[in-house]
Amino acid sequence: MRHSLVRSTAIALALAAASATASGLATAAEPEVGMESVVFAGGCFWCMEKPFEVLDGVSSVTSGYAGGHVENPTYEQVSAGGTGHAEVVRVLYDPHEVSFEELLYVYWRNVDPLDGRGQFCDRGASYRPAIFYRTDEQRLLAERSRTKVERILGASVEVQIEPLETFYPAEAYHQDYYKENKVRYWYYRKRCGRDARLEEVWGDEAGGADPRPWLDGAS
Repeated sequence: MRHSLVRSTAIALALAAASATASGLATAAEPEVGMESVVFAGGCFWCMEKPFEVLDGVSSVTSGYAGGHVENPTYEQVSAGGTGHAEVVRVLYDPHEVSFEELLYVYWRNVDPLDGRGQFCDRGASYRPAIFYRTDEQRLLAERSRTKVERILGASVEVQIEPLETFYPAEAYHQDYYKENKVRYWYYRKRCGRDARLEEVWGDEAGGADPRPWLDGAS
């Protein structure tokens, strides 16, 4: 697996400024009463936090790792390959304020669904796109949305839909990276070509600003 040079540089700078902590404890626990959660993989987890954090009804977004076979993986282990994990974000939300379908809309418009071998400049299994569902309802809605995206784009979608077994929070210095390290974050994001590719795939819908046509079935 090859890790992008621009992101490696940003990581090194972040580590020089703050000491890394160990990954948090694994969690597959049920959300508290009245809340739901879902885990999305869309390449670099730094870039997947903000699109969900800005949504009304989302209470938290946590970067982490899922889909692998090694317990309590570190960032270094995941990025080196061999653990099976993908970089992910865990979205905790109130389904009475924001629907799972809206979250799916935002997810799709923030990934390149046609690339299953990584995302943008980041290559390898740890950057693969995937939706990790908790419930049968989430699985069904995710599968329906994938079919819809294939129809919209007129091509096969390479995003996997998998049951969530365990979610491991990432090290503290990865959380809210786009807020805490703005210059490094935007440098990495631009050099990685993320926004340019999203616009190429999604046009005006890139980033997922307005889910109404999607929810109304107009797409």
